[in-house]
Amino acid sequence: MISLTHLAAEQRSQDVTDWAARIGWVVGLLLVIALVYWLMREGWKWRGTLQGDLPELPEAPAEPGPAKLALTGRYHGSTTAGQWLDRIVAHGLGTRSRVELTLTEEGVSVVRPGAQDFFIPAASLRGARLDKGIAGKVLAEGGLLIITWSHGDRRIDSGFRSDHAAEHAAWVEALDAPGVTEDVKHTEHNQEGAR
Repeated sequence: MISLTHLAAEQRSQDVTDWAARIGWVVGLLLVIALVYWLMREGWKWRGTLQGDLPELPEAPAEPGPAKLALTGRYHGSTTAGQWLDRIVAHGLGTRSRVELTLTEEGVSVVRPGAQDFFIPAASLRGARLDKGIAGKVLAEGGLLIITWSHGDRRIDSGFRSDHAAEHAAWVEALDAPGVTEDVKHTEHNQEGAR
């Protein structure tokens, strides 16, 4: 039989942890994370600088008229129209936020708590569609309401998701209505004639 003293003599204590090495690894890892974050932030700023030619965003008129449609949900960002990965960050268009959209005769009012509000005049609207993704956000097919509009010399796609996704279809129908597109074509024709 093995005696207790024999067992006690064979047991060894746990190796002492090298705290200096562990702290060094943790500090190194934190520095790498901070560097990556800083590079991402600088890239975001650089993209904003490259998009500096984008004019200031329009503000809503004092009296926009009665609301035709309204929704609350999330604003997921804006991209160059047709290029769903080319995010626009100038003037806060890259900032995701809660949103309240209101469609009136004058256009679409985009109210974003915690971010810059903007207004899409009716003459700038180019249509709407349902899609599944926009830069950095992919959902189920038809999960995003994409409003296409012109600002300066750019066409922009802005992505929204309503708290009640069933509301998206009414927005697409209203923004693709013949009256809206005829007004846009008429405005574009008048602007070309003025040049």
